[in-house]
Amino acid sequence: MAGVAPLPDQPGPVRRLVAGVGRTLIAIGLLILLFVAYELWGTGFAEARSQRALRHQFQGAAPTSPAQRTEPTTVAPPTTLDPASAPPPVPDGDAVARMKIPRLKLDKIVVEGVALDDLKRGPGHYPGTPLPGQPGNAAIAGHRTTYGAPFFDLDSLKPDDEILVTTRQGSFEYRVRASRVVSPDEVQVLDASPDNRLTLTTCNPRFSASQRLVVVSQLIGTAAASPPPSQQPPAAVAPAGPAPAASRPRAGLSGASAARFPALGWGVAAGAVWLGAWVLGRLWRRWPAYALGTPAFLVLLFLFFENFSRLLPANY
Repeated sequence: MAGVAPLPDQPGPVRRLVAGVGRTLIAIGLLILLFVAYELWGTGFAEARSQRALRHQFQGAAPTSPAQRTEPTTVAPPTTLDPASAPPPVPDGDAVARMKIPRLKLDKIVVEGVALDDLKRGPGHYPGTPLPGQPGNAAIAGHRTTYGAPFFDLDSLKPDDEILVTTRQGSFEYRVRASRVVSPDEVQVLDASPDNRLTLTTCNPRFSASQRLVVVSQLIGTAAASPPPSQQPPAAVAPAGPAPAASRPRAGLSGASAARFPALGWGVAAGAVWLGAWVLGRLWRRWPAYALGTPAFLVLLFLFFENFSRLLPANY
């Protein structure tokens, strides 16, 4: 009929569904971006803070003689191989060594342990393997993309590149001999060896945890003293030959499945807070409701990210 204004278009159920799906995908995309930012930068701030504290701790434990306190390019071997001179075991998470890799411009304090909480602080020494500088296969794991990413460029090491390590027993020089990529369950790379080597492990390729990159280097010069057998963890004194699967140190090669339910719980809590803010915005006013809900949502989201990241391999 002439003179009658057309009714405004009303969104149909299909358009409402498409709009809802679109907003959901945008929200998921933003959450993924926030998680990536947390993993790449947020974890780095935490690692840098831990490294500063570890440097102070290690200064009080490092060798005190002038010859050992310098930054040598050659080995400064200990004057004695008496096992009684070996340092006592260090608690997990404490500083055990300072490692420098000139090609990577890396200078990090190494902690004892390769559990998730240990590797958040820096590269971690595998329990059950000798300390760097001692006879046998010393092994260290490190993050590739998170928590400072100390081993981000580990694949760029070439044969004969230097790895310099200082422990409470002195300063030691290693030279890279080989590198290879293995599957996550090939923990034989941590087994005892007749030569004196340093094995570095990390995830491979970058931003993935499907494989492990292993770099093996050889000690140049004389090894330090080892602790008496009674001080060694069981896995380190296993008989010669391939160690039983149950005795090999596996920490650091996979994530912590125990974090699955805490991550789910914090994720549900964060979603519930956001949903509550949205409902309150519909019933009251949108921006005041979001202003009230955002701080609680961000705290819960941070806790969700913390636990979700624990599902990733410790050296991711």
